[in-house]
Order: sequence, then C-alpha cells, then structure tokens
Amino acid sequence: MPDEVGFITMAGAKATGEAPEIGVGMMGYAFMGKAHTNAFKKLPYMVYPPPAIPKLIAIAGRNEESVKEAAKRYGYATYYTDWKQLISDDRIQLFDNGGPNDAHAEPCIAAARAGKHILCEKPLARNAKEAAEMLEAVEKAGVVHMVAHNYRFVPAIRLARNLIESGKLGQIYHFRAVYLQEWIMDPDFPFVWRLDRKVSGSGALGDLGSHIIDLARFLVGEPRKVSAMAKTFIKQRPLPGGGSAEVTVDDAFVSLVEFENGAVGTLEASRFCAGRKNHQVLEINGANGSIVFDLERLNELQVFWKDEQPRETQGFHNVLVSESYHPFWEHWWPQGHIIGWEHTFVHEIAHLLDAIVNKKTIAPYGADFLDGYKNAVICDAILESAEKEKTITIRY
Repeated sequence: MPDEVGFITMAGAKATGEAPEIGVGMMGYAFMGKAHTNAFKKLPYMVYPPPAIPKLIAIAGRNEESVKEAAKRYGYATYYTDWKQLISDDRIQLFDNGGPNDAHAEPCIAAARAGKHILCEKPLARNAKEAAEMLEAVEKAGVVHMVAHNYRFVPAIRLARNLIESGKLGQIYHFRAVYLQEWIMDPDFPFVWRLDRKVSGSGALGDLGSHIIDLARFLVGEPRKVSAMAKTFIKQRPLPGGGSAEVTVDDAFVSLVEFENGAVGTLEASRFCAGRKNHQVLEINGANGSIVFDLERLNELQVFWKDEQPRETQGFHNVLVSESYHPFWEHWWPQGHIIGWEHTFVHEIAHLLDAIVNKKTIAPYGADFLDGYKNAVICDAILESAEKEKTITIRY
C-alpha cells in the first residue's frame, strides 16, 4: 500500500517474491505518450527482476475520440478528457506528464500536492520562474520527481560519464554539442504549438537545446557564463484553417559557454538544417584524450587517448558499446546486437521506479526537478544574452 506520499512498500514483495505494482497515469498520447508507454510495457520482462510492475491505469487528453483510441491502443484501463480527474484517481501513484510545455506546471504541481510521484517531459517548464514553482511543490510534498532527459540513459553516454568521473580523460578543456533537425524548413509548414512562445517557452532552444544543456551539465559540470545569438528565419506561418500566425520563438540558437571548472564550450541547435533528421553530436576534449558521440549511431562511442602506444597506430577508436560489462547491457542481448532510441526510456523509467520503491534519489544519474530548474535558468540566460547582445552570468 502507498504511504502518506505514495511510496510503495516492499513488505509485500518480500513476502511474495513479486515486485510491487505502481499505478501509472499518463497525460498526453502522442509522441512521448507512445514512447513512455512502450517502456512501461517492456520494462517488467527486460529489466528483470523489475523494481516494480507499472500498471497502466489511465490516460488523459483533450480530444475524447483520440484519447479513447489511445487508451485502447496502449492498454490503459481508463481514459479522461480532464487531467484533474487523472490526478484525483486514487489508483495512480505515478503521474507521467507528456503534455505540451504550457501543461507542465499546473498539472505537476497538482500531482505533487496529491502525493503522486512525477515524471515530466523536458523542458521542465517554459521559464525558470515556472520551473522554480514546480521544484518547490515536489520538494514540499516529498514525492519522487524526474525530468525525462532520456539521453542520460544511452549506454555510450553513461560510459562517457564513467570515463570522465574516473579521471581517465583528465582535465576537461572543451565541450561542444550540436542538435540539428530539418522538420520546419518548408515555409508552408503550418503553425503549431512549438512555434508559439506562450505555449512552448522557446523554440529550438527548449525543444533541442535543453537536451544538450542537460548533457553539458551531466558530463562536464555547471556553466558559469553564456553568450548567445538566436534567430527566427520564417516569421509567419500558415494556420490550418486559413490565415497566418506570427512565429514567436527561435528557429536556431548558438551559444558560447564558460564552465565553472574552467572548460569552454559551444552549444548549437536548429530546426533548419537540410538533411539532418536527429543529428545530436557531442565532443569532449580532455588533457588525456577526447570523446565523440553521435546520437544517430547511439551504440557507438569514439575515443582517442593521447599517450596510446604505439604512436604509429594512434587514432580515434570506434567502440561498439554493447558488451555485457557496458552500462545497462545486462538487460539486453549478446554483444553486437544493438539497441535503439526507445530503449533509453526503459532504462530511465527503471531508474525512476527503483527510486520510488527503494526510496533512492534520482540524482545524480537521472535528472530531477532541480536539474530541470537549472536547465530552465540556462535557457533563460541564453535568450537574455541573445536579446541584449551581452554575456550573462548564470545565477540559480
């Protein structure tokens, strides 16, 4: 049974030898609703024995026909057209918020006050003020809280973190990251919520940049200063019913970053890069070597060691991160049998359920609402720097 903040006790599990069930309530049924549900259903037999069994209780969305179909398709027992009904459902211990950015704060705060644990899609909020209110709510309620920065759970990214934590890479000098897509390049692409600052908070910055900001913090450390430019290339978009609407977010941004540990870096994201589908590439240069990661080849990590011998064959090694001793691989296949993007959510949600059941912390390997708040502060600073054409010091 849940305790006063919804923790699932392990007493029953120890007595029966079975993992406890955690009731899941999902808000949103599109891209992230599908990705998260896939992980909830796959987790119990791949991460075995599982920390808990996700039970798909209810899914919520504004369009009744669509959410009813989603409940049937995904296997949720109930559907709601009002997220408040989802929050008030006593069968639910975990609230999974996959809604648009403007629907993150109010439902998550309500869920925290109702004693629900929370998984919220990124970016956590539209701005730092909103994120701070969400952080305050979950901390006051004492619930487990996680932001869905799933790239922390790519085996190659976790291996990179392990190499850096071990000191093997030495002092870090550079972090550079790009996240490039092409999907809104067509001037006739219609106006959608991601192009409205009131709903999304920002454009490529929050959609793509928040991921590489999170990875910069996860792998290198806290940024100290940012200096940025942002650009909107197409300022009017057609509306589905006729007419047009003003695009009020960035189509692309570029930022210089100075880290507290003395490293320097660059961050760039754009949705106007022809031929780039989901091009996220990171490079980290340290005193003893370098690491390169490409999301579209997520089972691989390129590594260079400066003092490797013999010198005649020195160069970047393309490491296939699929051995049994690599991060997360005890759950999967024999070496060389690669996994995909969707499996990062299995790792992420297993980490969350373990924290709920066994009263562990989400940080430092998962992103909690404090990480989400700091990410929002950095996003705000990048926008401020671009608007004022000046360097901004990060202050949490």
